Amino acid sequence: MDPYKIIQHPFVTEKTMNLLGENKLDFIVLRTANKTQIRAAVEILLDAKVVTVRTYIDKSGKHAIVKFAPEHNVEDLATRIGVF
Repeated sequence: MDPYKIIQHPFVTEKTMNLLGENKLDFIVLRTANKTQIRAAVEILLDAKVVTVRTYIDKSGKHAIVKFAPEHNVEDLATRIGVF
């Protein structure tokens, strides 16, 4: 499946900005995507190693909280995708 269809856009709120300190980013993803597909899509799009993926669904859609490996600077990744 196309990674651009799986990862729709980053989800940015004050609470999700606090996740940057934990080396995590929050994305809105395709509702039918599973964790393996989300992991592969993020690794392809951001060229960064993913450690874990947590998902939940709320009124704004399906969210994926992605934790990156310690060797990746999440602030640089966030800047690259336009969070800042």
